[in-house]
Amino acid sequence: MSTPLLSDIRAGRLGASDYALRFADASPRLTGAQAVLEAERCLYCYDAPCVTACPTGIDVPSFIRRIGDGNVRGAARTILESNPLGGMCARVCPTETLCEAACVRTTQEGKPVAIGRLQRHAVDAVMESDRPQLFTRAPSTGRRVAVVGAGPAGLACAHTLALLGHEVVVFDAQAKAGGLNEYGLAAYKTPDNFAQREVQWLLAVGGIEVRTGWKLDTVAQLDALRQDYGAVFLGMGLSSTQKLGVPGEDLAGVEDAVDFIARLRQSEDKSLLPIGRRVVVIGGGMTAVDAAVQSRLLGAESVHIAYRRGPETMSASVDEQHWAQTNGVTIRRWLAPVEISGEDGQASGVMFARQALVNGQLQPTGETEFIAADMVFKAIGQTLGNPVLTESGLAMQGGRIKTAADGATSLPGVWAGGDCRTGGLDLTVEAVAHGKAAAQAIHAHISR
Repeated sequence: MSTPLLSDIRAGRLGASDYALRFADASPRLTGAQAVLEAERCLYCYDAPCVTACPTGIDVPSFIRRIGDGNVRGAARTILESNPLGGMCARVCPTETLCEAACVRTTQEGKPVAIGRLQRHAVDAVMESDRPQLFTRAPSTGRRVAVVGAGPAGLACAHTLALLGHEVVVFDAQAKAGGLNEYGLAAYKTPDNFAQREVQWLLAVGGIEVRTGWKLDTVAQLDALRQDYGAVFLGMGLSSTQKLGVPGEDLAGVEDAVDFIARLRQSEDKSLLPIGRRVVVIGGGMTAVDAAVQSRLLGAESVHIAYRRGPETMSASVDEQHWAQTNGVTIRRWLAPVEISGEDGQASGVMFARQALVNGQLQPTGETEFIAADMVFKAIGQTLGNPVLTESGLAMQGGRIKTAADGATSLPGVWAGGDCRTGGLDLTVEAVAHGKAAAQAIHAHISR
């Protein structure tokens, strides 16, 4: 084991102008001409597999044909009818494993149609136009629905219900609506305050009130919502983080990756954000990648992602892993943390035990490895972590809310969707699909 180095955590590692360049849009927009050329690659398949691969069922060939015909507004309407958060999903969905993975052009040419970039082209054009609103609410029904959580699932549910003429009140613990889209994604994926611009576009349809600073803390709160509203939708996401359970976890410089990402997203001046010279991120998902890449962008000289299994089980997509490596992040696999070392209360590195599969079981090999670090980010997963749900009588499964296919829970009049619901993929686009499906079921329930 090497001797720990002195901690070096500080802000302003870069020149003032470098921050804007480094945190600029990671995926530049298509020009109009580029969009038309890319649209012309689409074969407009009958029973298109890309549509089936999209959790929200966007009619991909239809919107791409409209782009090719120069009808960008019609393309956006096709997208947003199926996915009211289509702008954000175009930016952050793992299209390479969803619609683009199913694209016939992949088989023919080894390169899919750039569905995600075309989707963004259409939605951005309409949102930035002088007529951004595409939809009109149905006449008011006089019925009210409560939505807990202003993330993708809650917003999709609220928007769908509002279009059907219902009044919706959305409750959220944070200061801004948006959930994961506002607080949990890398800044370079959603520059120019897009998450809030999308929220404002969605709310502009009318009939939706957002109340921030409200957290579900007691069973009495949920009982009151059930009594005061015709139905309740729970779209709270996952608010708690997993512990490593190793010595040194409470040292200074050790932090949950989701907190780091949220702080960075809410920072107007990234030059004021302190970052270590050596950073270790423990985990293998998208959150780990976002934290690692942004550490590098802030000026960290050495950034390692350490994951306890092999590459085939990393939940971060292959594209995300490649993006991390392109940005100078070293990905180390088969390493499980056993202790975070420190001096004078400050983290100085992580001791790992090398792992191997033995008869299908993950076991330590007996070898260890130390990686020096003055900042350590934990990204090993999140949990629902709200005892109120169990106390209220909701059936749980695997630590999340158990539901029917339409999101109905074991409590009459209560639906759930998004990451807080069991059995999902933990994707923004799936959360939107959950919210829409629950909204239709709620509409049928309160319209009887």
